[in-house]
Amino acid sequence: MKVVLINPYEIGRQPFGLAEPATWLARAGCEVHCLDLTLQRLDPEILRGAHLVAIYVAMHTATRIALEAIPRVRAIAPEAHLCVYGLYAPMNEMLLRDLGVQTVLGGEVEPALVSLVERLRAGDGHVQTEPVVNLSKIDFLTPDRRTLPPLARYAHLQLPDGGIRTVSFAEGSRGCKHLCRHCPVVPVYHGMFRVIPVDVVMADMRQQVATGARHISFGDPDFLNGPTHALRLARALHAEFPDITYDATIKIQHIIDHADMLPELKATGCLF
Repeated sequence: MKVVLINPYEIGRQPFGLAEPATWLARAGCEVHCLDLTLQRLDPEILRGAHLVAIYVAMHTATRIALEAIPRVRAIAPEAHLCVYGLYAPMNEMLLRDLGVQTVLGGEVEPALVSLVERLRAGDGHVQTEPVVNLSKIDFLTPDRRTLPPLARYAHLQLPDGGIRTVSFAEGSRGCKHLCRHCPVVPVYHGMFRVIPVDVVMADMRQQVATGARHISFGDPDFLNGPTHALRLARALHAEFPDITYDATIKIQHIIDHADMLPELKATGCLF
């Protein structure tokens, strides 16, 4: 079964939201192709013959671009089953279905994507049976980044001394403990978060360092949702790659509450 995963927008980062599902789908026997529209065209050659096209919407801008892309995808691959997944998918379910999207998924989407593939193989692709939002625990796998553009084509880090570092993008957790009103994570996760095992994150780091990464940008909604897990991850990264730096997003209150952690974060390579 041919599956095409599409990322409309991810602020210059190689999308984890394509790489992780790609592993699950390849393991389920699918021929997986990834398209990142920040760097690639909506290539008709890749889309033709696709049984499933799944569009990843992790951000508001990505969703706006996806809404424009859906009719074009439908015109190029009219027989493909159309799925939209990611944080913004459940919130826009009605709009997406009005545009002809058949499956809408949020939360821990990987098992649902595999279920969808199995449903399509069985010839039952009309009615979605997978939950729109899945918050059950899953076994994370090492992301498959082989069909994504190389890291060198993505955003770089410019250092104060003028140096340039190739940046990779990883996740140590999903969801968030907090209920901040501005945040798109809240309507999906409702204060829950999931830790990605250190060994899985480190396996992902190794493959990215091997392809040129010299700085890691952690995409967790809040790196200190699990402070013990964050420290384990920072220590493991620094022990294996002492010259690699990283950055993380941390809620201001967590910086205040865990101020004693800041020296160690800095010592393990956290730049900002």
